[in-house]
Amino acid sequence: MQGKKLPAGLHRDTLAVRTALEPSQYGENSEALYLTSGFVQSDSETMARRFANPQEGFTYGRTSNPTVTSFEQRLAAMEGTEAAIGASTGMGAILMLCMGLLKAGDHVICSRSVFGSTMNLFGKEFGKFGVETTFVSQTDVAQWRAAVRPNTRLLFAETPTNPLTDVCDIRALADIAHGCGALLAVDNCFCSPALQRPTELGADLVIHSGTKYLDGQGRVMAGAICGPSRLIVDVFGPVVRTAGMTLSPFNAWVVLKGLETLNIRMQAQSANALAVARFLERHPAVSRVYYPGLESHPQHELAMRQQSGLGGAVVSFDVRGTDPQSMRTNAFHVVDSSQVMSIATNLGDTKSIITHPATTSHGRLTEDQRQAAGIGQGLIRLAVGLEHIDDIKADLLRGLDTLA
Repeated sequence: MQGKKLPAGLHRDTLAVRTALEPSQYGENSEALYLTSGFVQSDSETMARRFANPQEGFTYGRTSNPTVTSFEQRLAAMEGTEAAIGASTGMGAILMLCMGLLKAGDHVICSRSVFGSTMNLFGKEFGKFGVETTFVSQTDVAQWRAAVRPNTRLLFAETPTNPLTDVCDIRALADIAHGCGALLAVDNCFCSPALQRPTELGADLVIHSGTKYLDGQGRVMAGAICGPSRLIVDVFGPVVRTAGMTLSPFNAWVVLKGLETLNIRMQAQSANALAVARFLERHPAVSRVYYPGLESHPQHELAMRQQSGLGGAVVSFDVRGTDPQSMRTNAFHVVDSSQVMSIATNLGDTKSIITHPATTSHGRLTEDQRQAAGIGQGLIRLAVGLEHIDDIKADLLRGLDTLA
């Protein structure tokens, strides 16, 4: 049974609910979950054709799966790209990106403010295979331009960054990339397509950790790349089939359902985050708050243009202290005093999560790398969830008030 063909021009909220809703012969009104490692073929000729061209149909779970395909179609529709391809995790998606686009002798320009694992992947792991990476300021366009070489193939940025919420000028970086024949890839994890669509600003590829806001409830691991079909199908498809960073059907189904509520979650969590950020700015134990929705944020105006007028749901802040050790002690005290929020490293959950980046998400970096990225010992990252705003504030005060 075929689903209705959707009309053109639908809003993103409708696409999030209706894209890739293809009932089976039973006519179900909820996306089916296909748990199978292989697919039976009608005859040898059909099998040969499908193995020669995976777009012809399903053959093996490492190659493709109907549930994974539904997730990919829905995410691409929401990002406004021709296609998308799933991966086992967000880092798996970045690995797929690099394996598909880069070779020994190529050069990458990357923000030095990206997630710690992303920095290690570019700077350490791919360095083993002859790919060189230059790390530059997230916000200084002149540094990106000055770093261009004849062998530059990729510019990579996440915006806003994890955890300091620095915002890059996507359109300016796209112009630099295209001017030197390179591609621009943007990690859209913090905003999701509910708040920001990088390809509308010139980016070529969009990276997602579906583990975060796309799922939205901290249940599964997932990743994806969105972009033009010529790259998704012809470049990244063979990498997934060969290397096996495949998204599982169950995880794809969970994130597929999560996409249905993405917009309303991001609206509500962004509102909570703005209220928390304003509250933290006024507290005497806090020396600085990092949140794009605040007028005090250095890239506030740019963020509001790129992010549909909302700041997202991640707020970071520095607690006061006389030296790095006292700042770390004070930060640990604030984290450990919470009784409502979860002490964890994930983000994007409906539950608020509090963490200390210098010893968790960026703990594997050297101290010099952390300092260059602005990750101090007094920094706390708060991924704001859907609890009542007064309860979140009260939970923070349990630790902050004893420091003031």
